[in-house]
Amino acid sequence: MALWNLLLLALIQGVTEFLPISSSGHLVLLPNLTGMADQGQVIDVAVHVGTLGAVILYFWRDVRMGLAGIPRMLTGRIDTAGSKLAFLLVIATVPVIVAGLVLHVTGLSDALRSVAVIGWTMLVFGIVLYWADQRGPQEKHAESWSLRDAVLLGLWQAVALIPGTSRSGITITGARFMGYDRESAARISMLMSIPTIAASGILLGGEVIATADAQTARDGAIAAVFAFAAALAALVVMMRLLKSVSFTPYVIYRVILGVVLLGIAYS
Repeated sequence: MALWNLLLLALIQGVTEFLPISSSGHLVLLPNLTGMADQGQVIDVAVHVGTLGAVILYFWRDVRMGLAGIPRMLTGRIDTAGSKLAFLLVIATVPVIVAGLVLHVTGLSDALRSVAVIGWTMLVFGIVLYWADQRGPQEKHAESWSLRDAVLLGLWQAVALIPGTSRSGITITGARFMGYDRESAARISMLMSIPTIAASGILLGGEVIATADAQTARDGAIAAVFAFAAALAALVVMMRLLKSVSFTPYVIYRVILGVVLLGIAYS
């Protein structure tokens, strides 16, 4: 794949992975709207690995705490902040893994990759995000994340398997409905992305490794590096903006893009 195409794909994935505007939707749309060849699973996995590295680095303090708590969690001792975080992240990841396996085995994941589906999900879930952000109270913080909330957010996250929904967007929506403040909603959403992206990479990684040649592996490595840089920059900007700005700008973008895509799909 040409270097320019790799750079474009990596920038799209990196910037949109953690913004509530759907990275998978944009990656599906790129070949549909530009005529470019589909990037394939190797590049998809590579850019997701790059964004995984970015979120781990940005939230390294939380990640380190969660990793340190895994041994206690495995022995059933959920009595520290680290073991609680690790446990809740596992619980929140189960629904999306189960739903993802079902879609992968049945082939429904490919059937949903259409401009019309992405247009509707962009529009509808953008409006739902706006409603949640404007109506939801801001009385809960990330430290008060509970088992009940982890289960519910896990179910919200499973909906993001529909292209155009946005994993970060739908989990932030759910968290805002539950009363988490904007920064906490985004923080929980980003931490939830770590095991989810890792699970996705493991699911597809075996197939990719079995079929990738040296050139494809090189392209994947380049895409991962670019995606890492773009994702880290997007994370820094979004988390800083949330101190003073709501999610409305992202909603406006989603609604406009959704309307345009529906016009294209039904024209």
